[in-house]
Formats: sequence, C-alpha cells, structure tokens
Amino acid sequence: MVLFFIGVLEMIIVTFWTKLVVETRVIASGVVTMINVLIWYYVLQAIVDDISNWKLVVLYAFGCAVGTVISTYYFHREEKAAAELARQE
Repeated sequence: MVLFFIGVLEMIIVTFWTKLVVETRVIASGVVTMINVLIWYYVLQAIVDDISNWKLVVLYAFGCAVGTVISTYYFHREEKAAAELARQE
C-alpha cells in the first residue's frame, strides 16, 4: 500500500518538475530531480526485494495514475485562475 502513495507523490513531484523545467528554473528543477531519483531508488528497491509480487507494481502504477490526475487537475485550475485574474486586470 505504501507504493501506491509513493506513486501519487512521485507523479505530483514529476508534474511540478515539468512546470519548473518549462519555466527554466534551473536550480529548482535540479533539486526536484534529485528528490525524484531518491524516490525512484526506493521504489526500485521495494519491487526488486519482492520481485514475484506483481501486485506491488500494479499498486505503484495505480498510484502514479492517480497522482498524474491530481497534479494535472491542480495545475490546470491554477493556470485557469491566473488567466482569469489577468483578464480582469
């Protein structure tokens, strides 16, 4: 079950990283990359330690999907609100 939540967290971080890269925030994107690699190391270790348990991979994949949906929705709403605010000014 832990890998599900790690998948959610990782995709939120990856979406945030993508936003940083698009905005050319070099140092911040580098720091987020390091955090993401450490998370991925943990995931890889957890899966390799129990390689025959395919349910771990499914839980992680589902968590990644949920994290992508959450973060994409959040950033879409944020950008939509910023555009609306700019239009009012």
